[in-house]
Amino acid sequence: MSTTTEAGATAPAPGRRRTTKAAPTGPDRIPQPSQGWYAVPGTDIKLRRVTTILSQGFPKPQLVFWAANLTAQDAFATLPKLVHASLRPADKEAAYDWLRKGHIRKKDERAEVGGAVHDVIEAHVLGQPIPASFLSDEEIAPFIEHFLRFVTDWEIEFEASEMTVGNFADGWAGKLDYLFRSRLIAQLLEVPPRTLFIGDTKTGGELDEKGVYPEAGAQMSAYRRAEVAWLRDGTQIPMPKVHDIGIVLHLRPEGYRPMPLKCGDDVYEVFRHVQAVAEFQRELSKSVVGEALTLPAITEERAA
Repeated sequence: MSTTTEAGATAPAPGRRRTTKAAPTGPDRIPQPSQGWYAVPGTDIKLRRVTTILSQGFPKPQLVFWAANLTAQDAFATLPKLVHASLRPADKEAAYDWLRKGHIRKKDERAEVGGAVHDVIEAHVLGQPIPASFLSDEEIAPFIEHFLRFVTDWEIEFEASEMTVGNFADGWAGKLDYLFRSRLIAQLLEVPPRTLFIGDTKTGGELDEKGVYPEAGAQMSAYRRAEVAWLRDGTQIPMPKVHDIGIVLHLRPEGYRPMPLKCGDDVYEVFRHVQAVAEFQRELSKSVVGEALTLPAITEERAA
């Protein structure tokens, strides 16, 4: 799949990029996400965002049941209020709207926690102090405690965090959580002790149940197959070689689990299929269904 411009035309090949303005310098050279794309500064190239590809092309049937269960829980938890609202036309619509948006509220809450956890990890990787507001937050503090335990228990050595990576040939870009080394994880996976791994953090679900899903492996398989990566100073470098098993840190208030996920070439092939489905949803699907046909007018010739 080729890279595309905003208008959908084929972009210049990486070696023939057309400069549209003064060449950016420093961190301004790092592509930034916007509306499902990463625009490469100083060029017309736009790369599709990995998370957008997965959200549009990867089936997630479990989310349907999760949303339905959440709605049922909210309904029973507020049943008297809902019954009262159902008898008052002025309140009925508001109550209905609140009930049907329960999954959105829950996702927003999780996103807030997940964002804070990522900020903590980035601060730790950069050797910066963890913000005091996080340490004193009763909801966030347990995540911090278990993350620091993971780092100590598994002898984690971080190499990078929040690194933007991209593949010009396949037309995508994204931001991986971190790259790291762990002597103990390498020992368990029977690989050299200085092996470099892709890491990701998930804060959803329950520690003894779901919370880590196969699409996380598809996401990491894309990052593993990146052609280039951008350092914090904006320098573009070849993507470092990483192992074909990535580690998802399932981080919860009650503890943590390091989960190994396959992210090799076979999983990347699946990601490419998902990318094709996402592209179908974005473009071709809009023109697949035509207008309903109507019988032609009855003429004398047809009547005969």
